[in-house]
Amino acid sequence: MEQNHKEGSSKPTKLSRRKILGGMAAAGILYIQTSLGKTIKPVLPARWRKNDALADELITPGPGPSKIGGRSPYEKPQRLPSDISSRTPLQDLISPITPSDLHYERHHAGVPNIDPEKYELLIHGMVNKPMKFTLRDLKRFPAVSRICFLECSGNFRSGKETMTAQEVCGLTSQSEWTGVMLSTLFREVGIKPKADWFLAEGADAAYLTRSIPTRKAWEDAMIVYGQNGEAIRPEQGYPARLLLPGWEGNMNVKWLRRIELSDQPFMTREETSKYTYPVKDKIRQFSFEMDARSIITSPSYPAKVEPGWNEIRGLAWTGRGKVTKVEVTIDAGRTWQVAQLQEPVLSKAHTYFRLLWYWDGGETEIASRVTDETGYTQPTLKQLIDYRGADMGGYHLNPITAWQIKRDGSVLFKPESRK
Repeated sequence: MEQNHKEGSSKPTKLSRRKILGGMAAAGILYIQTSLGKTIKPVLPARWRKNDALADELITPGPGPSKIGGRSPYEKPQRLPSDISSRTPLQDLISPITPSDLHYERHHAGVPNIDPEKYELLIHGMVNKPMKFTLRDLKRFPAVSRICFLECSGNFRSGKETMTAQEVCGLTSQSEWTGVMLSTLFREVGIKPKADWFLAEGADAAYLTRSIPTRKAWEDAMIVYGQNGEAIRPEQGYPARLLLPGWEGNMNVKWLRRIELSDQPFMTREETSKYTYPVKDKIRQFSFEMDARSIITSPSYPAKVEPGWNEIRGLAWTGRGKVTKVEVTIDAGRTWQVAQLQEPVLSKAHTYFRLLWYWDGGETEIASRVTDETGYTQPTLKQLIDYRGADMGGYHLNPITAWQIKRDGSVLFKPESRK
């Protein structure tokens, strides 16, 4: 070990082991080693032992290796459950990827218990060779992984100031999904030329079914069995589910058991009496893609901000491709600033955005709006009402969401009326 050159010296001064140990002793640090080289608890100098309990806790050996890791006991993010769904704690996430156990849930008849050894996927109808595929069969095909978001088409709540980002729009999450391209299976069974639609049916007690244009299978649809490097969770469709990147959540049928090819849609309950909504004097059906949307997740209720520099952070996404721009207002919409997008910006994926903000302690409102690669810009609630009417139902609502900053630093949601 060498020390820097002394002034006027042509050679570096070497430090001996004795000098190093002597210096450590002078500082009051005594490290004790056993004959096996194991370091035993050091004796800290008195001036360092201001909190003996904390010092003992920090230098006492902790648990050893385990079969399954867990979060620190000081970190307690949780989904917010209801009778039919549970919401992702968006305000607690620090990455576009959602931990698997925090991915939002939406059930129509609860979570079925499916033995993977007994699992089968039937593909039939307008095909040349009707076939059944076991989970093992699916895993024998070339595997593909992609990162994309899922979002419930009913993902918007309002009404009071004391609402978290989780309560406002926590029915969206993002994972890395692994599986087989649906187009690969369609080539295996041979799709007839006039088969323009297919029915996807789940194995839950509701037998949830949706009609899906065959073109989506040729574009990017997948049958997935992996999520964030492990098997998908039961509430996410274990052992296999349909993944339609960018399309509304209920079409991504979980616990997939059957696909039937046809030349027309099947007009199931979930695409007639449900998941349709009024647009003034008409009814809109088959709204596939999720519109561009963003939300500031920090600061958001119930956080508090302090005067000075703060970083505004949030998520933006679109079902029609890539996010190209996110703008943030720090003065209740009078002006907008372009935020920084966290790379990589992926297609049909949550994108993190950031903006440095100097808060002077005055009351204000902050909000974000996103523009995607089609040129679509996230609307205000008033713009949605002007286009669709006040009685527009609860599906595909993606309004700009604002947070109120009070003088004491508290952050509150800004509810808006549809009237």
